[in-house]
Amino acid sequence: MPMPVRIGWMLLCLLFSAPVLADEPIMLRGKVQEMVGGTAGPGVPQVRVSNGRDIVSTDADGAYSIALKEGETLFVIKPAGYSAVRHIGSGESRFWQHHLPEGSPALRYGGMPAQDALRAGGDFVLLPDDRSIADGALDVLLFGDPQPKSLRDVAHYARDIVEPILAEAGNAPAAHLGLSLGDIVDDDLSLYPALNAVTTRLGLPWLHAPGNHDLDFDAADDAGSLHSFRAVFGADTYAWEESQANFVVLDNVVYQPGPRAGYIGGLRDDQFAFLQAYLAGADRDRLLVLAAHIPFFDPEPDRETFRRADRERLFALLQGFPKVLLLTAHTHMQMHHYHGATDGWHGSQPLHEYNVGTTCGAFWSGAPDADGIPDSTMADGTPNGYARLRVERDGRYALRWHAARDAALDVGIALHVPKVLRKGAFPAFGVYANVFMGHAGSVVEYRIDDG
Repeated sequence: MPMPVRIGWMLLCLLFSAPVLADEPIMLRGKVQEMVGGTAGPGVPQVRVSNGRDIVSTDADGAYSIALKEGETLFVIKPAGYSAVRHIGSGESRFWQHHLPEGSPALRYGGMPAQDALRAGGDFVLLPDDRSIADGALDVLLFGDPQPKSLRDVAHYARDIVEPILAEAGNAPAAHLGLSLGDIVDDDLSLYPALNAVTTRLGLPWLHAPGNHDLDFDAADDAGSLHSFRAVFGADTYAWEESQANFVVLDNVVYQPGPRAGYIGGLRDDQFAFLQAYLAGADRDRLLVLAAHIPFFDPEPDRETFRRADRERLFALLQGFPKVLLLTAHTHMQMHHYHGATDGWHGSQPLHEYNVGTTCGAFWSGAPDADGIPDSTMADGTPNGYARLRVERDGRYALRWHAARDAALDVGIALHVPKVLRKGAFPAFGVYANVFMGHAGSVVEYRIDDG
């Protein structure tokens, strides 16, 4: 009788037409190759590739396979000795592929267009690193909160920060690497292309951490709050390696939607999974740099701005690393915090966190100077500008603050004294020294006449 055959065919059709569930991972196979003469050449072995949770390594031919869920971003952990290929249009380093076949929900600033890593193939190309590091030290530009709210502010950023760096560098590279520590813009995410066009003039590989002003505030949840940011800058959490230091860039802004949308500092479970997998194989002789937006410490001791449980969990993962530096921004001030037992850090030495001052200073505000650029001094008296991180091959590092457009003077201290004294008055007036990179242990000396 033909009936059982018909039923069998119906069942078979149903099985083959069953949809793949959104949270069901695909298995992606790809290859990491070295670029030779402008084309993809031989495979590169032992390069790590991640989906933001798990990490796999390429085989002897540069091939790998990894599970990838919808909404995740696939990326290469750029190894030392290589650089990532730059995108022709944006100038950004491209070492990632998104997997969101249907795209994100409609968002004010565009969200993420449909991108299918399976169709893209999961292949990456790396360039042999041709950057000259003559003395063996790595020079990194650190930008806290560029944060323009208009095209006018983007012009300030160009004239006040980027162009003076280029002028000082002349024909030499301005640095080896650049890092922006969140609040790339001030809520208007449509400014990303204009800002990137300025930053990429520096001609450097550039890493971006997301900030609270980089969120899609019309997103339904934290998982979707960085679709517009990720569409431009790639994964929100990833690693990047140089011979002197390993960098881990983290999204540590947890979006809290609601009638009065807000956020708190913290980390997700998938980020902890990635950190655990990455740190298990990280070179402990190199400096480990963790870069994020919100400080890991609480600037106001009685107010939790970064979830304590997440901080303790993070510090437990870092415990076995002898050389660690934390970089954050967000406060629009500049300070050094040394984590100890009260913060959940139990290492043999305090853990240094440098809360970097901002390129926008006080949000590009204040009286304009003769060039039309606002004063924008930060609330703690630090002039707006940028920092440089210098890392030696043995992991030692040094930090320096550069006030905007101050290359000739390179001032690191400001003195505040009365401009006018009443004749005959007793001169009991304070003289204040604002040391821009100062901390509680800094020694400040002065001399009166020949004393």
